[in-house]
Amino acid sequence: MSARPDTLEAVTVVADRGVVVSRTDTLTVNPLQDVSSTLQQLPGLYVGDYGSLSGLKSVSLRGFGSPHTALYIDGIRVGNVQSGQSDLGMLDMSSVGAVVADYAQNSLNFISGRPVFRNGPVSGDVRLQYGSFSTWQPYGRLNFRLSERWSLSASAGGVVTKGDFPLEDGTLRTNNDLRQLRGGLDLFGLLEGGDFHAKVFYNGADRGTPGSLDWPSTDRQKDRNLFGQFLLRKSFGPVYTLHLSSKASYDKLFYQSEWGNTDYGQMEFQLNSVHKFRVKPWWELSLAADVNLDGLDSNLYEDFRLGTVWAAATAFRFARFKADAAVEYAGTFDHSGASWNSLSPSLDLRFTLVEGLDAVAFGRRAYRTPTFNELYYPGYGNPSLKPEDGWLTDLGLDFRRSLGGWTLKARADGYYNYLTNKIISAPTEDPYVWLPFNVGKVQALGADVMAGFDFVSGAWMVSLTARYGWQNAVDKTPDSYTYNQQIAYVARHTAQLQGSLAFHGWTLGAQWLLRAGRYDASGSMPDYHVLDITFDKEFALGGTRIGIHAAARNVLNRRYQIISGYPVPGRHFQAGLRFRF
Repeated sequence: MSARPDTLEAVTVVADRGVVVSRTDTLTVNPLQDVSSTLQQLPGLYVGDYGSLSGLKSVSLRGFGSPHTALYIDGIRVGNVQSGQSDLGMLDMSSVGAVVADYAQNSLNFISGRPVFRNGPVSGDVRLQYGSFSTWQPYGRLNFRLSERWSLSASAGGVVTKGDFPLEDGTLRTNNDLRQLRGGLDLFGLLEGGDFHAKVFYNGADRGTPGSLDWPSTDRQKDRNLFGQFLLRKSFGPVYTLHLSSKASYDKLFYQSEWGNTDYGQMEFQLNSVHKFRVKPWWELSLAADVNLDGLDSNLYEDFRLGTVWAAATAFRFARFKADAAVEYAGTFDHSGASWNSLSPSLDLRFTLVEGLDAVAFGRRAYRTPTFNELYYPGYGNPSLKPEDGWLTDLGLDFRRSLGGWTLKARADGYYNYLTNKIISAPTEDPYVWLPFNVGKVQALGADVMAGFDFVSGAWMVSLTARYGWQNAVDKTPDSYTYNQQIAYVARHTAQLQGSLAFHGWTLGAQWLLRAGRYDASGSMPDYHVLDITFDKEFALGGTRIGIHAAARNVLNRRYQIISGYPVPGRHFQAGLRFRF
């Protein structure tokens, strides 16, 4: 195995609606890496990054848009009924132990790290990092073992950065500052036949929004996010298991512009349950029921939405063959009177060909209800919109074998996703007025391959992983001026190399990423590749572990833009100290 960058243990939660899917990637999180660097390890994933720490960061999988990609924290969905896009920058990656990419559910799940106790009932983790562009990032976490079964974690961290990085012509990218505070409480419990996790989290950020290079701005944005949630898993004997979760959240966004200010407030309440029945040792049934209440209040418009989901699933488990089948009903009802109903089947298969080699496949229908902005935004919204309707399919192979100190791993996937009724902006009879319409179609045909190894011998640990993704995600909208052209910003070719070498607490890591074959609305975009190098050393001093961290990002000083007009920083550095006890 490779050297682990953190000691926070993560519990992987994959199931949604009671269906366990076989096509996932689990990424161990380096708490000293930002969210973009972590997620870009996945070839089929696109991170929309508007540059620097203060820029908006969104994510999409395999050719579908950001509103189609669900985000979860500890298995509970992050909602955004206004725009459908949640800013990944609100997440506290320092407290995340793992990220699970679920290709069948088209989702990312951020799993909180569980505390580890070594020398007593209290443990802690304190860090201070400083980086280029006057960036400070403090973080602290205290863990308390309340009993043999219960523990409590309290964490707080922040980012303060001036953020004005130099551009290729020597000028500065200004109005890029960020002041952010994040904090949370986590209660973990082990029950007879189950476990419990409750979480309260707050994020507050005040940032500049510099606009594009062609249209710079002095606008500013304030974000406030607060939520509380719990997840209970409990087996009542050998037959019945209950998964119960709930969440209440409030999100506030204030955007200050020379063209006028906008104030949004979103409220959400969720109640989710999955009931699993083990009928036979090889046969399970499950029923799921979810209720969602969403409200939006702004100085432009307001509305209220009720959503409900009902799902039935069955699972078969044999020595070499596994199958999951489900059907899901989703109903969405807005206060304005609009409503939508959908029925979505799914099928997931896994077959062991020989020991260590599995064949997997899945198919699923995916619906996306229009957001409030698409429906009701004054002067833009179109109340006649239909949900986006998509199909996701995958066929692949998994290989994993351990031989002495070696662990060999490889996988290959081919996938085909098709989206109709895609919501795009198009001109009306007045060419100066654009409105959203259901006229878009997207076809994504792709392949992801991965191969790597982990090697352990005494104090030496070596890890190397290579990934390549080819994705032909094209616009199939009739009469579109981008017909048969690659979807904006989705790379046709993605290659990634990641390796680490560890010896007696010294760790050297490197990550190289290539993105090629990208387009925007104007045509092709330049290819780019990025190299990051990290160095870590940990010392033991009594019961305290002291760590030194240094990182060089974009070592080759490549000047590129993930989003047109929004450059990312060139070569920059980061260093820090860490104390664990």
